[in-house]
Amino acid sequence: MSKVILITGASRGFGKIWAEAFLKRGDKVVATGRSIAALQDLVDEYGDQVLPLQLDVNDPEASFGAVNKAKEHFGRIDVLINNAGYGLFGTVEETSEEEARSQMETNFFGVLWLTQAVLPVMRAQNSGHIIQVSSYLGLIAVPVLGIYNASKFAVEGLTETLASEVKAFGINVSLVEPNGYATSWSGESAAQAKSMEIYNPVKEAFQQAASTPGFFGQPEATAEAILKLVDATNPPLRLLLGSFAYPAVKAAYEERLASFEEWKSVSEAAHGEPLTA
Repeated sequence: MSKVILITGASRGFGKIWAEAFLKRGDKVVATGRSIAALQDLVDEYGDQVLPLQLDVNDPEASFGAVNKAKEHFGRIDVLINNAGYGLFGTVEETSEEEARSQMETNFFGVLWLTQAVLPVMRAQNSGHIIQVSSYLGLIAVPVLGIYNASKFAVEGLTETLASEVKAFGINVSLVEPNGYATSWSGESAAQAKSMEIYNPVKEAFQQAASTPGFFGQPEATAEAILKLVDATNPPLRLLLGSFAYPAVKAAYEERLASFEEWKSVSEAAHGEPLTA
């Protein structure tokens, strides 16, 4: 049986690749983007299988409206993929208030609005799957992407909580956590904070690490993983994508646990004497 899948940010990158993968196998796709013209090629090829919608995920009213249109058009929504987002490059000190708020507005609040909008639909169906496109940088942090890291850490906390709240309604929740991929995310889709020369060494080290051969994955290679995730009877809460994500997260978590262990006695002493009733 075909599924109805709502994908935000479907005009390019992962969103476009995944939308085409679903459509090729016969699913129906509600494809949203800031420019509806960028979605026309999907309509031209797949016709009535696609409902293109112009959507700025920063607008809560528009987000709820898009979900209502999707439900009215196809009768149900089986999967929501919150994919819309962008990267903000710049150290913490370099980042302006406007840049930081804009990053959080899209990457976190955009996810929140679509999630809130689709939940009544999925609860009524007693089924559904909400997939948040996070990043392995929602689990570990790197320099020069501090506000982006923070936005994805926020999505991780929101989504883990959500999963515990909606499981009883038959709704599955997953986080997709890619490492770097050769999309426009770090190019034309990215924002750049005003540079301070004093941070040049930090940025050079960051660029050198990102220049490791094979560091960026092939975006098209993610399609099969997303199809498997959507089709899974018991999908995981977290799915890392790419060969660099797992070792990076594993190393960071091992270091984190070692630090907790080293300071364990201090942590326990900070509890004080157990309180009695």
